[in-house]
Amino acid sequence: MFKNIRIVMVNTSHPGNIGAAARAMKNMGLASLYLVEPKVFPSAEASSRASGADDLLAKAVVCDSLDEALTGCSLVVGASARLRSISWPQLDPRQCAAKVAETSASGAVAVVFGREHSGLTNAELSRCHYLVNIPTNPDYPSLNIAAAIQVIAYELRMTLVEGATDPGGVASRPAADTAELATMDEVEQFYTHLETVMVESGFLDPARPKFLMHRLRRLYNRARLEKQELNILRGILSAVQKRH
Repeated sequence: MFKNIRIVMVNTSHPGNIGAAARAMKNMGLASLYLVEPKVFPSAEASSRASGADDLLAKAVVCDSLDEALTGCSLVVGASARLRSISWPQLDPRQCAAKVAETSASGAVAVVFGREHSGLTNAELSRCHYLVNIPTNPDYPSLNIAAAIQVIAYELRMTLVEGATDPGGVASRPAADTAELATMDEVEQFYTHLETVMVESGFLDPARPKFLMHRLRRLYNRARLEKQELNILRGILSAVQKRH
């Protein structure tokens, strides 16, 4: 299950943070690092801060977009230290670890970390099923991105190791539903199709979209669509298009 967990860093400004994150990951047995438009990479500073985790940097996947980094993932959790104007399903690190451990038993999962100073945008958050928040001291909530990755990676390791050794642990539990979940790239294709149909039908004014697509994303992300369910929805949209 460790191999199915991706740590995704978006638009990281300081290469040293990438190296420190790689070290934190390797400490906890994680090896899959995805970098979305890093400011500087590869970098001698990143290698120096990795301190023996250079192998993670060497095989890190550099992507041009978050959507590319999430290809194939059936669960995406975004890390954020701030509240949003539109509420999103939230988890603490331990709950996040349980969700990730359960899903990673059968497919790819991503935990996404945003920019050092501004985190994830609302558009990037809309790609996530859940938001994970680390409960820090409210008088000093600032947490370095590598430190945040270390916290999440630690909780993941504790949950996965416990599940592997405990007969009743997460890793040993049979899945409640064996239906295959849709991947994020498949869901993104659905959102594009849905928006197109809403515009064509006059339901959505592209000049004044407000929060409609954002709210629909939240609805369907919460549902965790199965592949078969997604095919049904795409079929309905195609049928609507044929009538116009």
